[in-house]
Formats: sequence, structure tokens, C-alpha cells
Amino acid sequence: MFVDKQAVLELLDDAKISYQWVEHEAVYTIDEMKKLNLPDADCIAKNLFVRDDKKQHFYLVSVQEEKPIDLKKLREIIGSRRLSFASEKDLQEIIGLEKGSVTPFGVLNDKNKRVKVFIDERYNNRTIAIHPNENTMTLWLKTEALIELLRDHGRSVETIKLG
Repeated sequence: MFVDKQAVLELLDDAKISYQWVEHEAVYTIDEMKKLNLPDADCIAKNLFVRDDKKQHFYLVSVQEEKPIDLKKLREIIGSRRLSFASEKDLQEIIGLEKGSVTPFGVLNDKNKRVKVFIDERYNNRTIAIHPNENTMTLWLKTEALIELLRDHGRSVETIKLG
């Protein structure tokens, strides 16, 4: 089953997870998100889909939007081989998402559970704002609730210190 925006909302409702949401025009970059002037902009996550150099391990990394990501440092933190950004083809084939829609919820579409999620520890005990597998809506929910939901669906999620 493909987990689309509606399915994400149903999962949150079924799990009785509190969230807020805003529908908006499609956005493809963090700069486009900023231009929307959404509430609680400091909660908005930048989500990156990366892979190791052998294409054996894939990672979805969520960080605060203003934080630059150094793939060499990330590699050291997570104990990976050399990292690079995954292709749009991998994005579509593995988590069923298009560029601009990357979100931790995407791993629910990873049938083989290949993708490991890393969330910057700056989101610990805070709200995170992410897309529900579609870039025309943003959701705000407690980070711990997101982590618990993903783990309840058999997904690997860790918080890490990113710089």
C-alpha cells in the first residue's frame, strides 16, 4: 500500500497523535518554504535523502532548515561509507516520493525497510514541521510522536547531534 498524504493523516489520527497543518502551493526547496511565511518557521525541517557510495545503505536526514549539512561529517557521525545525495530515481523507487516532497513519512513506503532515518537532536522535546509525503501541505507535530509512529511501523529512527 502506498502511503500518500491522506494515509499519513489517517495514521496520525488512528494513533491519536496531535498535529496542526497548513495547505499551501507546491514547494520544492527550503527557500520556497520560507517565502510561504508559515507559522513556527523555526520548526521546519530540511529533509535530505542520501546514500552510501555502494548504494547499499540509504538515509533520510532531518535537520533545521538553516543548518548546512557536511556529508563528510555526517558520514563520521553515522558510521557510513562515503555519502552522496540519492538520485531522483532512487527517491521514487525506494520511498515513492518526488523531489520537494522528501519527509520522514516517506520511509513508510520503503517496502524493504532499507532507509534509516536520522533526526537532528535539536528537535528533541520540540515540534517538527514536515510534509505528509506531498509538498502541498506542512504538518507540525511533536518529534517524539513522529519517531514513535515510524518505529511502530518497523522503521529505524535515531536522533543524532549534527554539529
